Amino acid sequence: MADSSLFQSFFLIFSGAAIVATLALFGRQPLLVAYIALGVLLGPSGLAVIDNLRLLSDMSNVGIIFLLFLLGLDMQPQALVSVLRKATFVGIISCAIFLGIGFSIGQLFGFTTMESWVIGMALMFSSTIIGIKLLPTTVLHHKKLGELMVGLLLFQDFVAIVCLMILLSDSSGDMHLGQVALSFGALPLLVAFAWVVVKYLLLPLFSRFDRFHEYVFLMALGWCMGMAELAETLGLSREIGAFIAGITLAASRISQYIALNLKPLRDFFLILFFFSLGAQFKLSMLPEILVPALVTAVVVLLAKPVVFRYLLGGHSELKILAWDIGFRLGQISEFSLLIALLAFSQNLIGSEASHLIQATAILTFLVSSYIVVMNFPNPIATKDELRRD
Repeated sequence: MADSSLFQSFFLIFSGAAIVATLALFGRQPLLVAYIALGVLLGPSGLAVIDNLRLLSDMSNVGIIFLLFLLGLDMQPQALVSVLRKATFVGIISCAIFLGIGFSIGQLFGFTTMESWVIGMALMFSSTIIGIKLLPTTVLHHKKLGELMVGLLLFQDFVAIVCLMILLSDSSGDMHLGQVALSFGALPLLVAFAWVVVKYLLLPLFSRFDRFHEYVFLMALGWCMGMAELAETLGLSREIGAFIAGITLAASRISQYIALNLKPLRDFFLILFFFSLGAQFKLSMLPEILVPALVTAVVVLLAKPVVFRYLLGGHSELKILAWDIGFRLGQISEFSLLIALLAFSQNLIGSEASHLIQATAILTFLVSSYIVVMNFPNPIATKDELRRD
């Protein structure tokens, strides 16, 4: 590929993203929906001005690696245990319910057993972007609502990582229990190795050279990428390795500095990820998946608030608090999109099932964000009485 072609692609993606992001903010829409829409517009199904999707897709996967690295960096062990203890029961039951619902929908519309299980996996998770970004900062950090939201989303993150391990355990498209067991067996060894390297090598180096910011930045990148590649070699996944790399550094004083400096780089690659996801969406498949996608989206939008309301009812002083959490978590997740992409790349699901999950994600992102913005306290509410920073 010529350099000019790559530059032209970046020009179209990021200049276009700046425009659609502005329109999305005026329209109170999640930015990731705008990036996906831009991908559909500029990709082969739209204006077809960008066709080098393979390179962009490969590059965008780096954003997911950074996302999981930063997720690990933000998980302080003590706080993690506290919030997870309160959310585990609700998390287990809700994940089981939505796994069953997704599997049933898949079977109803004639998908294979494996595709139905993957659809069920995709329905288990709720969007961190919508859940956290539309929560007022004071509520997020100081109130029970924020504590329960963070606990549930963290629990779902762990479940999502387990799902990624299962999906990536075998690239042949066949799920071998022996390979899955081997991957899980390699996990504690990888964690132990990471802990030893961080304690006896990385932290002393960071302490000695922390005034050289470029060095800290490069070491963090090298550690993230190195652990990602090691995990891939051990039969896990690069995403798992990056998460372990982050969480083993989380307790160090340098972790927040690293997280702050890596976020712009993560956002750069995540824009590519959501753009490439939209660009790979085949509008020609829309007639085939429209009815299943609409049914799945309606079921998610109706069932999630109800399920979380009744599961959380015993934890809340007021029933309205449980409804609030339920509606804020009433969509599927960015992880659902990642699961669809990975399962398709592993030949575990077909294009139709992958597009069903993507379409359901887009629909639930849009409708759910409107419900929250119009009815619950949030930073971008259209009504003055609901606007909370």
